[in-house]
Amino acid sequence: MKPTNIQFTRGDATAITVRPAVIAHICNDIGAWGRGFVLAISNRWIQPEQHYRTWAASEGEDFKLGSVRFVEVEPGLWVANMIAQRDIKSRAGVPPVRYDALRLCLESLAAFCRTRGASVHMPRIGCGLAGGTWDMVEPLINDSLCGSGIEVTVYDLPSMERFTRSPSPQRGETPKPGASDAGAQPQDSGHKSSQP
Repeated sequence: MKPTNIQFTRGDATAITVRPAVIAHICNDIGAWGRGFVLAISNRWIQPEQHYRTWAASEGEDFKLGSVRFVEVEPGLWVANMIAQRDIKSRAGVPPVRYDALRLCLESLAAFCRTRGASVHMPRIGCGLAGGTWDMVEPLINDSLCGSGIEVTVYDLPSMERFTRSPSPQRGETPKPGASDAGAQPQDSGHKSSQP
């Protein structure tokens, strides 16, 4: 495949319409979900959070740095829960992001996308709550994804918006799109799982 370049745009990485596609983001290795980009994901679909929490609670040996689970949220659209963050706080000046784990996740993401012809859409992963820097993350994306010919779009918010969890629908209201868990199947990155 011919190498590609990262495309940068302003907007919401969860509002894409192209298919097949993967929305990629970084998760931590302690099962915490509730701040940052994950709120935008949960505002649109409940399945990625549910599968992440189930995965974390399973105590399976594949819930570790460098592992990825792909959750189909709509036909031809997956969310990649990539574990590339150790805990949620900096320790001794070291941010939670783990670049070696991120590289492993991106390699699994590339393999997943190649078999499906999918493009990748993401915020500036690892550079928010994870504490990383774009000058460290961008080369990993270029090497693992763009170097494999995968089309990548990175989304910046148009303003200093903060993601907040939208309230649950009240009785009689229509739930947010994707709130049904029907058809959502997690797919792992090839790592062995102790779960059936």
